[in-house]
Amino acid sequence: MITVAEVIVDVAAYPVDRPFDYLVPAEMTNIMECGSRVKVPFGPRNVLGFVVALKNDTDVPLEKIKPITQILDIEPVLTGEMLQLAKWLKNETICYEIDALQVMLPSALRAKYEKVITLQTDVEHLPSSLKEWFEKSERVYLKQFEKNNLLPDIKKALKEKMVSLENVVQQKGKVKEVRKVRICPERETLTEIFNNISKRAKKQKLLVEWMFNHVGEIMEPDIIYKELNTSSQVLQAVIELGAASFIQQEVYRDPFTKDVKKTDFLNLTDEQSTALYKITDAMNRKQPETFLLHGITGSGKTEVYLQAIAKCLEEGKEAIVLVPEISLTPQMTERFRSRFGELVAVMHSELSVGEKYDEWRKVHQGKVKVVVGARSAIFAPFENVGIIILDEEHESTYKQEDSPRYHARDVAIWRSNYHSCPVILGSATPSLESFARSKKKVYTLLTLKERALKQSLPTVQVVDMRDELKQGNRSMFSQQLVESIRIRLERKEQIVLFLNRRGYSAFVLCRDCGTVLQCENCDISLTYHRSNEKCKCHYCGYEIHVPKTCPQCQSDHIRFFGTGTQKVEEEIAKLFPEARVLRMDVDTTKTKGSHEQLLQAFGDGEADILLGTQMIAKGLDYPNITLVGVLSADTSLHLPDFRAAEKTFQLLTQVSGRAGRHSKPGEVVIQTYTPEHYAIELAKSQEYEPFYEREMHMRHQAGYPPYYYLALIQISHHDVMMAAEYAGKAADWLRSKLSFNISIIGPTTAGISRLQNRYRYQCLIKYKIEPNLIPTLLQLIKLYRSDWIKKGIILTVDLDPTMI
Repeated sequence: MITVAEVIVDVAAYPVDRPFDYLVPAEMTNIMECGSRVKVPFGPRNVLGFVVALKNDTDVPLEKIKPITQILDIEPVLTGEMLQLAKWLKNETICYEIDALQVMLPSALRAKYEKVITLQTDVEHLPSSLKEWFEKSERVYLKQFEKNNLLPDIKKALKEKMVSLENVVQQKGKVKEVRKVRICPERETLTEIFNNISKRAKKQKLLVEWMFNHVGEIMEPDIIYKELNTSSQVLQAVIELGAASFIQQEVYRDPFTKDVKKTDFLNLTDEQSTALYKITDAMNRKQPETFLLHGITGSGKTEVYLQAIAKCLEEGKEAIVLVPEISLTPQMTERFRSRFGELVAVMHSELSVGEKYDEWRKVHQGKVKVVVGARSAIFAPFENVGIIILDEEHESTYKQEDSPRYHARDVAIWRSNYHSCPVILGSATPSLESFARSKKKVYTLLTLKERALKQSLPTVQVVDMRDELKQGNRSMFSQQLVESIRIRLERKEQIVLFLNRRGYSAFVLCRDCGTVLQCENCDISLTYHRSNEKCKCHYCGYEIHVPKTCPQCQSDHIRFFGTGTQKVEEEIAKLFPEARVLRMDVDTTKTKGSHEQLLQAFGDGEADILLGTQMIAKGLDYPNITLVGVLSADTSLHLPDFRAAEKTFQLLTQVSGRAGRHSKPGEVVIQTYTPEHYAIELAKSQEYEPFYEREMHMRHQAGYPPYYYLALIQISHHDVMMAAEYAGKAADWLRSKLSFNISIIGPTTAGISRLQNRYRYQCLIKYKIEPNLIPTLLQLIKLYRSDWIKKGIILTVDLDPTMI
């Protein structure tokens, strides 16, 4: 009986976005499983593929079915659940199935294709320029010939069939192995060797004698050198006599940089106990229930998570915990490791390829029970999930911006239905959509209204910067904030200063002609970075040295406007020369482990002031922080985004919550030019429900989520006229196919009209219920992939966009 595998091939193209039938060779029949990666012939080359089904018959004539070339995994890398999830993602986010499968694996398991030239004749027949390359090996990577300008010679040799070209699929991740010593398991052999060693070789005799007490053990060479004060030469000599042997033993890379102390469970408040009871009750009933845990900052949400996970582990199940920012991962991981020890794995983008591969393998092999990580950790290959937690569920980082454009919350709810387990969405400032769902009883609302240690919330002062200007204060610090910082420095307490803009100045302008330095690839001004005297685009990475004169009028009146974290750092040094400052933004956290080092240094009291962008706004929990300063609350308030007020309220509430979390009272100073705005007024008192009511009223009037769903269609092209024309075609086509209940806004230019030299137009679809939407969008994508794409158009569809 034949076995046929349905394989999704690693080619992201519309015509091949379906399973292909391949014959499973007889020798692979017993080891082939769904979810394994294989190499298959596809056209003239070998590509990677995923086996998604196995069957015994096929509609394709047998002589046309090619056999699988190689199986890459003895144990499948994707579970049956993941294969189902990929199909769901493909439909829900309108992506290629191969993209959905690839996003579930660590980058180490994604294919890397290398072109290899293989010798097909005797070396002597080759041209002299190629001979030396093939004398040592019959297979040489094509890139070697590219480097040495030998491609014309290779092309000629290929034509004459002296060599052949093939694609080799390689894996990036490698198992890490270390060299260890295995001591001979037989005492008689050791005795014989000991007796045959010359009396002059005292160190060798001593080593073999020591081995009598460690028969058959495996240990690191360094331990032997240390214990016996001996050298590698002595060990090598004893190994050659047969008393031991070197072996390669697999080890996991350790992503954790420090040890943690074991912690015990804390006593819960009544509110925490009630929340925990409801969550554990859903676990006992095996109910796929979604809980919205709405607790003010410092109310002890993390302790509820920890105790719910402990219950989950008692039942032999596994837990997934998601955090929005990499900077939160070290702190959160530390808390979970101090409670659950070696059962915790960590997954986020700062790990090296090898570390990601090892952490994924620990999960895959069942060596750990808890995964803490950023968005992609939602795909952890657990097979018995008991609870899924999204901390700070309102964060936009849970939405993937590239294909597949999934939201981790939606994937979590899908997995919770699959495993019949609860999901906890935790936040002090839930997204309006989630809170609206809890009001409609789609989610179960759990509320924590008091701080865990019964401390009062910090006192909040809102400073109107217009008054400061009237009084002649043109600096970025109000009198109130300067005075508060001075008091904290005298008391040896710590301060957090928040400004959501990195760099030194927001833009560079010529005072004579008004020219602003622009990115040559994007319609955006360049940000000045003082540390390396460069102007940089934060979207495409383009950078130039700061010009001495204006590129338009050659005037030397070039000035820097706006404020970034670098400029604030410089100002603090002038105002408070004695203060020790740590700056935390994208520029200072580029190197591996830098988040952890900066937070560790601040936690250890090595700095008085932590200055940073939004990565410091949440999750920080240090007893000595008593002052939080928000330098410009307006940065996110006046963006052309219907969620601007919501994001501002969330950010101000979160950053305010960093102060006074322990015994010392906290103070927050918010500087703004629009103190009367309801987002700032209500953030002052941390009143979520009044803000929710006010914002929902605004959304209802304007017809935005949660009252409507959104879909964003974006068209881009190198030519502005082409982009505008095809955006118009897309909008007209959608209007002709969709019902009148749908409103289509646009096309109009995107917020940043040109990005990486592509002009961008978009149209927004607003709808409540439209069963025909996904099929219609699929038809539009089919039209785009079969025709428009040839003209250089790029079309993207984003359902439920977080950025517009």
